[in-house]
Amino acid sequence: MVINFPYQGSDFEDCGDFVARYEASFLTQMFHSMLRIRRIEEAIESQYHQDQMKTPIHLVIGQEAASVGACSALKKSDILYCGHRTNGAYLAKGGDLKGMLSEFFCRKNGCVGSRGGSMHLLDKSVGMAGSSAIVAGAVPIATGAALSAQLRGDDYVSTVFLGDAATEEGVVWESLNFAALKKLPIVYFCENNFFSVCTPLEERQPLDTPIYKKAAAFGLHSVQVDGSNVLKVYEAVTSAVARARRGDGPSFIEVPVYRWRGHGGAGDDSASGYRDPAEVADWQKHCPVEGYAGFLQREGLLDSQQRAAMEQQISTEIAEAFQHAEQSENPTEEDLYSHVYCN
Repeated sequence: MVINFPYQGSDFEDCGDFVARYEASFLTQMFHSMLRIRRIEEAIESQYHQDQMKTPIHLVIGQEAASVGACSALKKSDILYCGHRTNGAYLAKGGDLKGMLSEFFCRKNGCVGSRGGSMHLLDKSVGMAGSSAIVAGAVPIATGAALSAQLRGDDYVSTVFLGDAATEEGVVWESLNFAALKKLPIVYFCENNFFSVCTPLEERQPLDTPIYKKAAAFGLHSVQVDGSNVLKVYEAVTSAVARARRGDGPSFIEVPVYRWRGHGGAGDDSASGYRDPAEVADWQKHCPVEGYAGFLQREGLLDSQQRAAMEQQISTEIAEAFQHAEQSENPTEEDLYSHVYCN
């Protein structure tokens, strides 16, 4: 069955007031972060066929605004948990590109010591607390971390990225119920890209009951915002984080997004028939990266020379990171006994 989910975003036509409220450098930095994630993902995709990156990959091409908008609202000390599609969140939270690529190449200096691959990125120095390939597996862990912060009087807010398929797991609703009951400092950030692998949302959930309204029924402050608009994502998460810090309890944010590539691996798998290629093309007309670039250009905050300089800097960084990863040492047998609880 082919299901069409038409784009419903705003294309920034109502975002002019953001320029008066935020520093120009902050607005352009968010564009740089989105562009950087896009180019890194494209580079990973272009080299994945060489079979040197010994990890499954789940690309976030098309979902960059969600990663950057959410993570830009968090402090370094705030902790973040993710599911399997984790590259964008890891990079937006401040994770190290060289460490990430070394992990993809299974090198001993990877950010998880060659043990995790793309689906299990972690960097506690920037608050990237971990990710789980188990659908919804990170949700109760993040909820427990929020409980820990509350009991110990720590200042951090716990945030967890989850997909629409995660909301079909009972542990999500158990977590939301507990978080609402205890007024925990946590933000549940749901990237709804309409598919669980190759099964569309319409075949899994009733479309007349949006996910965020289900969360609201559990007593959470719950909203839905355009996941292709980095500014609206940023403001929604900023508000949710502020609520959590005040002790006003958890929030649930649903952001409709669209993955341009297949569920896993490189390339678009739409030809297999589970979605209409025209649907993909329709969403690509509303690219979150180029849409935001156009907004900045219209507001006089980005010109072609600035864009070219960003592209060059990002290209150089990517080349250096791949070289670093490819030339790094492989793990040895001795490394098996590090980072374990017992031996």
